[in-house]
Amino acid sequence: MMCLVAAVSMLLSSGVATAAEPVAPPASSTGTDVSAPVVQEVIVEAAEPRFVAPTRRDRIGRIWAPVLINGRGPFRLVLDTGASSSAVISEVAVSLGLPMRESASVRVHGVTGSAIVSTIAISRLEVGELLMEAASLPIVADVFGGAEGVLGSEGLADKRILIDFSHDRIVIARSHSQRADLGFTRIPLKLTRGRLLTIDLQIGSVHTKAIIDTGAQQTIGNSALRELLKRRALKGAKTQEIIGVTLDVAYGDSLPTPPIAFGGIEIRNLYVTFADMFIFDHWKLTKEPALLVGMDVLGLLDTLIIDYKLRELQVRPRPMMKTSPLLPPG
Repeated sequence: MMCLVAAVSMLLSSGVATAAEPVAPPASSTGTDVSAPVVQEVIVEAAEPRFVAPTRRDRIGRIWAPVLINGRGPFRLVLDTGASSSAVISEVAVSLGLPMRESASVRVHGVTGSAIVSTIAISRLEVGELLMEAASLPIVADVFGGAEGVLGSEGLADKRILIDFSHDRIVIARSHSQRADLGFTRIPLKLTRGRLLTIDLQIGSVHTKAIIDTGAQQTIGNSALRELLKRRALKGAKTQEIIGVTLDVAYGDSLPTPPIAFGGIEIRNLYVTFADMFIFDHWKLTKEPALLVGMDVLGLLDTLIIDYKLRELQVRPRPMMKTSPLLPPG
């Protein structure tokens, strides 16, 4: 059995707790709090992240962004394109000298479950040309393998993110609607459920909706996609244990899949973990095929540009990308 800290998605409910009725943090629970209406979502994934890690055959790193909070740091936050809110671990709150507010607790729904967590109030968060002021950050479990939280997508609506894997470089700047350079492929993006980056993708002969998730170590498919791929008699399953940010545990099967194709790029010999994840149910993506595309795929690129203003990806593959083999995770 493999252990994979992955698909750590969070859905933040509004701060409904009051000083007279505090909510204790962060006891793990998969129950539903009917008094806590949903307002935000965050997705974070992967163990052993790095700043911008070069691709390895059996170990993919996540993208770290050096973030200043209240003018201090930088703190190493995982850049997560699927996250609509940033979050930090408790050590960051201690370092900043900020009290964790139980009276402003929020409900966090992860890929594998949900929990109630405390928050901290910050006056300023900045990285590159991204600046956020007067924000409330949830305090989440330390499942980031060395990083100190997640940098969500709030404030990115007019931004252009350049991730240069070959040179370990990340740049967050304002978008000037810059068109793709020579050697890059343009892939249209749809923003679903607020700020989730979604593309149309083909896996074998199956067309599927794919969410681009720089926070995920491993690409994850839902059961509907697995059923459609059964015609190819998928074999060689390996059990994956998936631990979310709420510390709830789920299990999936890692299976070799047909080639994945998007934007004229084809990736072969990929292993995808299939599981009935909590987050697929929350996103109402259980009946149609869906794929969460993680760093095992994105990390194969030479350069990835996400332009929120243009609503497109600009990708430059590595020379041997079409034939680059990937080993099963673990």
